[in-house]
Amino acid sequence: MELYNQLKGLADKIEQLKDKIDTEESTKHAFTLPFINILGYDTFNPTEVVPEFTADLGLKKGEKVDYAIFQEGNPILIIECKHWKQNLDVFNSQLFRYFHVTKTRFALLTNGIVYRFYTDLEETNKMDEKPFLEFDITKLKENTVKEIEKFHKSKFDISKIVDNASNLKYTREVKSLIDQELSEPSQDFVKLFANRAYNGRLTAKVMNEFTEIVGKAFNQTISEKVNDRLNSALSSEQEKQLAENQIEEKPESKVDTTEEEMEGYQIVLAILRRKIEKERIVHRDTQSYFGILLDDNNRKPICRLHLNGGTKYISLFDESKNETKQKIKSVDDIYRFEKQLLATIENYDNE
Repeated sequence: MELYNQLKGLADKIEQLKDKIDTEESTKHAFTLPFINILGYDTFNPTEVVPEFTADLGLKKGEKVDYAIFQEGNPILIIECKHWKQNLDVFNSQLFRYFHVTKTRFALLTNGIVYRFYTDLEETNKMDEKPFLEFDITKLKENTVKEIEKFHKSKFDISKIVDNASNLKYTREVKSLIDQELSEPSQDFVKLFANRAYNGRLTAKVMNEFTEIVGKAFNQTISEKVNDRLNSALSSEQEKQLAENQIEEKPESKVDTTEEEMEGYQIVLAILRRKIEKERIVHRDTQSYFGILLDDNNRKPICRLHLNGGTKYISLFDESKNETKQKIKSVDDIYRFEKQLLATIENYDNE
């Protein structure tokens, strides 16, 4: 918890300062060095945190990596820093060269906000092309903090980190592939299920139909599982309250949240959680409509569901937050507005 609080404090500082940080050097001093300090390393000790560490490449002398962290006289982590606005994708090859000529097992590429940790799982002393750990410090999750903690000075253990790195890397890759298949099912993925569910010949027409069916089925399955967990959590909480005799008298609410409204919320949740954390997607029921908000903020409406009248509607919002109502026959039709819903949260996050 202490490490999480320290990282959260740095993330808050970054949000406040980043628009005033104009250079790479400023990024290092304001964002990267505090992160190194949080990991327990003394940035004022030049034998522990070495700035401008020399990483000569054959005949090419004078090559330097921004920082190297030493332990017992050996480099354990080299760090290459960029300006916070820079995309890190174009700098992998630079860090790759530095890694090859040093004795470290770990390398970090960062712009002070996004952190990418690399090692040499695929070939000894040759940095992998993809990181085994990547995170945005402004969007930290609890399980990520546990992985960051392994690099703390008091807990650093090369063998333990390397052993876990493989699991982290390939879990991340598989999650990415799952996300891709949920967004746009590939032909191989669709065939896997079509071959088991359909007895006829898989013509182009059949494949087109099953592409939609497979995508819809997976999203519904995820939605139902999320709903089951929510209901289970709610049931457990109610049992706890009854056991502790802490039921309080509350004024009768005129708002009646229906099962259909919650089903609609689960569908929106299933669509959006591929891009953002599910905790950011919140519902609020009113007498007029069932609202779904980003970050529990009334000024960030994602959509509104009108399901209790004769005609059902979904209200969508454009970049200017103008509301447009679209008729739907059932909550399943919400899947038709996936692109608009994703665009809405993207607009808010870019504000």
